[in-house]
Amino acid sequence: MAFPAGRNSGLPEKGDEILLYTTRGCFRNPGRDRGRIMGLATVTSEVAALPESVSFGDRDFTSGCTLQVHGLAPRHEGVILADLVPQLQVFPDPKTWSVRMRRASLKLPEPDADLLRRELQPILRTRTAVLGQYAL
Repeated sequence: MAFPAGRNSGLPEKGDEILLYTTRGCFRNPGRDRGRIMGLATVTSEVAALPESVSFGDRDFTSGCTLQVHGLAPRHEGVILADLVPQLQVFPDPKTWSVRMRRASLKLPEPDADLLRRELQPILRTRTAVLGQYAL
């Protein structure tokens, strides 16, 4: 998992559980696709500077950590986050929820993490079973 240059606060720590999210633009068709929670992982290292930065579009990611991926949803089958926004404490104003998602990581209150995990669990498959579906 990588983080943009200058990002020093709110980063995950070793041992944290991570819910993986794909944006609606992730697969280059934001008119069709929806933002989805699509994976469950655990952070297995501290966040540290990358030997070489990684660039996506005009953004440089200069630090990162390793993950143990416990499961992934098949492509286009994750939990649609927008559908659950009214039930999530992390988004106090459902009208502006997407603004809070414009960051590399977002800490969730435990009840929110529990709800998303419950919704995601039945969809998850092994990483090896679906990883190839995510290749562009």
